[in-house]
Amino acid sequence: MTIAELVLEKLRELPPDKQKEVLEYVESLQDESKPSKQMISAEGLWANDGFDITEQDIAEARREMWGNFPRDIS
Repeated sequence: MTIAELVLEKLRELPPDKQKEVLEYVESLQDESKPSKQMISAEGLWANDGFDITEQDIAEARREMWGNFPRDIS
């Protein structure tokens, strides 16, 4: 007897509410085994939009953001 047949046999012996629990558990196992979506970098998101962000642009944005940040904490 195969594993699937054994599981089905045991499943049929359970009351309907427990059968539903088994179904939900099997579905959760299926969800876990699906490959996760690959993350796309910001550079990848903007690749076809004509953005050309340089290191200089990033450095300037950092200076603007942190320019008024207090230096001394007393």
